[in-house]
Amino acid sequence: MSGASQAELILTTTAAANGGSCVARHDGRVVFVRYALPGETVRVRVVGDRGSYSNAEVIEVLEPAAERIASLCPIAGVDGAGCCDLAFAEPAAARRIKGAVVANQLARLGNYVWRDECDAIADPVGDGSPTGWRTRVRLDTSADGRAGFHRYHSAELVHRLDCAQLSEGMLDGVAGTRWPPDCAVHVAVDDEGERHIVLAGARGGRRTEVAEGGYEAVQHVGGRTWRVPVTAFWQAHRDAPALYSRLVTQWARLEPGMTAWDLYGGAGLFAAALALQVGDTGRVLTVDTSRGASRSARAALGDLDWVSVLTDSVRRALAGQRRRADVAVLDPPRTGAGREVVDLLAAAEVPRIVHIGCEAASFARDIGLYRKHGYAVEELRVFDSFPLTHHVECVAVLTR
Repeated sequence: MSGASQAELILTTTAAANGGSCVARHDGRVVFVRYALPGETVRVRVVGDRGSYSNAEVIEVLEPAAERIASLCPIAGVDGAGCCDLAFAEPAAARRIKGAVVANQLARLGNYVWRDECDAIADPVGDGSPTGWRTRVRLDTSADGRAGFHRYHSAELVHRLDCAQLSEGMLDGVAGTRWPPDCAVHVAVDDEGERHIVLAGARGGRRTEVAEGGYEAVQHVGGRTWRVPVTAFWQAHRDAPALYSRLVTQWARLEPGMTAWDLYGGAGLFAAALALQVGDTGRVLTVDTSRGASRSARAALGDLDWVSVLTDSVRRALAGQRRRADVAVLDPPRTGAGREVVDLLAAAEVPRIVHIGCEAASFARDIGLYRKHGYAVEELRVFDSFPLTHHVECVAVLTR
């Protein structure tokens, strides 16, 4: 299909692929089709030729799958925003698709059989509602100062803001406001119901500016309070922080006096849970490169003298440790921890690791790296933490 970009084809899809597409074939070559479900016959427009494969998007569904529903997001789709790329899938079916994708990636990239793809499923988070779960969002502004969501893999903005992920009223008044051009508009609704809007310069080096509320959002988990910059990382799903904190507590299996590392620790959510387990005779080190996140961690955990907060890269922090950890918890960015960090953890002889990943392929590669060092997967769960999208959160316990 060289030179066939924008050509139209009729294809029948097979399995879901990582990244939000389904696999189809034309003239013996793979076509990754967005906005399709497995087992559908669709008319597509080819939008990219990558040599060994092509990318296409659905322009008409000729034979829909039984799981296809009317889109739950009014602004998503081929000609809309890139926000909700699975909004047209029945929610339970979407969780099955996500589970199957993770199982496939683990088998291919991690050399690990989690479950048969037909039996794999992502667990719901909270009440499992596919809409209204998001409490943090970033918008960008156009040259005329209008806020919008990006189209899929595009600099072009969609200025309708009624994405179905968002909490009710979260963006009230934002569409009608003229913001500084070419900047980021960060919006958060915190656990006290307060809305905060902070502007950050995408170009020109402008400093952050509070447009509404405060610079920090108040978050409560496990009886402890965090004040997290609106521009910093915090889980977007309202129920995810408490869920992950409980799971880390359950899977860490720490005892008083032990040592734990919280790597890529952000504001210290997991460090707080680990600190309660090891007690004041133990030690917890939490590491993150973000100064803002580290400030939040120091403020939230200041009464826990046995918790140390380090602002540094995980690689440098691990290289400098002289005391072995009994447990390490990792929540790396989408690119994963990678070979160097896994090598350092193995060299440090950490016997128990709780690894969290928000991208299926990166998570699977990391699992494969651990297994090459003799670690075994003791537990593994997949969560539908980003309903209406193809994204998932994966959590595994690895021991040796």
